[in-house]
Amino acid sequence: MSDDPFVAHRSLLFTVAYEMLGSAADAEDVVQETWLRWAGVDQAQVRDPRSYLVKIVTRQALNRLRSVSRRREEYVGEWLPEPLLTSPDVAQDIELAESVSIAMLTVLETLGPAERAVFVLREVFETPYDEIAEVVGKTAGAVRQIARRARGHVAARRPRMQVDRAEQQAAVEKFMTAISSGDVRSLVQVLAPDVVMITDGGGVVAAARKPIAGARKVLAYLARAAQVPDFAATGAWFNGMPGARIHVDGAPAAVSLVVEDGLITRIYAVRNPDKLGRLDTVAELRR
Repeated sequence: MSDDPFVAHRSLLFTVAYEMLGSAADAEDVVQETWLRWAGVDQAQVRDPRSYLVKIVTRQALNRLRSVSRRREEYVGEWLPEPLLTSPDVAQDIELAESVSIAMLTVLETLGPAERAVFVLREVFETPYDEIAEVVGKTAGAVRQIARRARGHVAARRPRMQVDRAEQQAAVEKFMTAISSGDVRSLVQVLAPDVVMITDGGGVVAAARKPIAGARKVLAYLARAAQVPDFAATGAWFNGMPGARIHVDGAPAAVSLVVEDGLITRIYAVRNPDKLGRLDTVAELRR
């Protein structure tokens, strides 16, 4: 490990920024801004470099979040987080995998900037309340209240995820086999009756502008996509969860799946090419 605390904690700082922003590109910019600020301080006077760097990166992410929130209000269709290619090892840390999943990041988008910062720092990185208070400019008591509200908000909206990795993988493999072969009957068997599919094309490529709800409608959508002559699907791990790379009409898509009780309950398909630039490099995510 490097003697430079910034280098040693860079993966952690990226993870914090990414969980705050849902965008790897924005997270990288924030990490770079953090490095510039770190380079300008008297590092010998910093007693806890890790904590200090997390404070800087969170503040920078908060500033960025307030500006990108306005941009996302004008986004064409559904906005989904930028998917990251991850190794299966990320799934070993169940809490980390769930916190960086596309499903969780989508829920975090419904929080205000300060609520999101408090939730991420407290629930994911177990940061003490007094340190969070310094970051967001509020009292520790206020931060506790924000954390309680944010937990309730997230709990009411987060999909329940399959913890058993083998069952999760089995459901995804059934999905892959069925969609690749056009086996509608097998596809029906792996979709939950109330499955929801969200697609993000960003107005750049074809995608459903609103969530598709219910197994019948999702099945019809997937069946149409699978009939395209050059359709292809291969397995991949995105954001700590098993998923698939799919090519439709020569354009790639990153598909992340949520499995509950052996059935797929959520399908997130990112087709916006601006969000698919990191699918060939494994992201280093750390707590």
